[in-house]
Amino acid sequence: MADPDVLIVGAGPAGLAAAVELAASGVSVELAEQRGTIGGAIYRQPISAATPVPQAAAAKARWRSLSAAFDESGVRVRHATVFLGIEADGQVLLDDRRSGGVVCLRPKVVILAIGAVETVHPRPGWHLAGVTAAGGLQVMMKERGRAPEGRVILAGNGPLLIAVAAQMARLGNPPVAVVEAGDPFRRPAAGLGLLAFPGLLREAAGYVLDVKRRRVPWLRGTRLAAIEPQGEGFAVTLEDARGTRRMEVDRVALHDGIRPNDFGLPQVGGRGEGPLVLHAGDCREALGAPAAGADGHRAAREAIRHLGADSTANSREGRDIARYRKAQALLARLFAPLPEALPFENLPDETLLCRCEGRTVGDLRALCEMPDRLTGREVKHNGRFAMGACQGRFCAANTAVLMARMRPEAPAPTPVDLTGRRWPARPVSIGALMQAAPENTDQDKEMTDEVHK
Repeated sequence: MADPDVLIVGAGPAGLAAAVELAASGVSVELAEQRGTIGGAIYRQPISAATPVPQAAAAKARWRSLSAAFDESGVRVRHATVFLGIEADGQVLLDDRRSGGVVCLRPKVVILAIGAVETVHPRPGWHLAGVTAAGGLQVMMKERGRAPEGRVILAGNGPLLIAVAAQMARLGNPPVAVVEAGDPFRRPAAGLGLLAFPGLLREAAGYVLDVKRRRVPWLRGTRLAAIEPQGEGFAVTLEDARGTRRMEVDRVALHDGIRPNDFGLPQVGGRGEGPLVLHAGDCREALGAPAAGADGHRAAREAIRHLGADSTANSREGRDIARYRKAQALLARLFAPLPEALPFENLPDETLLCRCEGRTVGDLRALCEMPDRLTGREVKHNGRFAMGACQGRFCAANTAVLMARMRPEAPAPTPVDLTGRRWPARPVSIGALMQAAPENTDQDKEMTDEVHK
């Protein structure tokens, strides 16, 4: 089978929109998706006959239109396939989880559309079993069509918390409370700015009304400071300007924002003899599903121009993305944490920071207090931060922020200072590297053997 001109990684709104645009232009394109269904996190499809989570009308309409266009495009999807990286000679490596082997392709363009990743700030007890990310909880509801059982508290920062609370309420088990570090009611100017985005306001108002109807407490300007085991559940400590209080719950879901899922990805642009690499959607800039779709079209047109095919310039996507960027900036101002609820303040030394290696805030503080100021990479090598199975995917950003707080006189590190940039972007078994997929050429098999060596 011939290699495609364009390989798209990720079947969320950006990847699907790019695929539709490319197919319409006559460019050969394939899509690699790690799951068995398309849609990404935002349009996650339910498993078998599960009841779909009630969605806002605008979101349902966007999905119907996008999925219909993609079905008509005829683009091939490689399901259960994970992007590993791009070799020095330009080969793209994919881990086919169904065949158990590595697939090697030589596309001329790679569009990486792998979405956003959820941010969760460390606090005592955040690593315990039964503590999850709110976005992960939302994905579970979308797949299974039911809310989690028991007393659930949602805590952290950002509008996603209210959306998840409303969806839990619609499925019959609203959370016992929503703990929000910011307070949108104290920032009327940002709220008035959202009047320019009536669709966004309608969706947000629907969520807030659902939460109010079920009388879910919305504790604004409040921080979930600690989680402790209590019987079969947890006791959580909440802090606000008035002091502290405790609540007993069965499950905790945390969310402190989202950021581009660019961990370990190759840089945008050419790689010598390799393909042109483009980032699209939330992995380029986390602006939400509508913006991701527009950015997918933008990336597709850039790929078409690179291939020398006809591509009509369309400035609408650029205007739409700028508009969505403005909306996200207003939301960030609206939900900005209050001073008394700022994260990373006064974390106890025993707070776990790197879950893979069991490294704590105290371990990091000891390294930062050494006479010789260690770089991020030296902190990794000496303290084993970002050296576990996730290779820093979950701890590098938090570690970098804490290093900057502990050493304010030193240049602020970045997550990449700890992790570096290298492939594989995701863990891959040695067995998969040793076994080439059936469609690979002899050259691909030789290359796979070389990787194993």
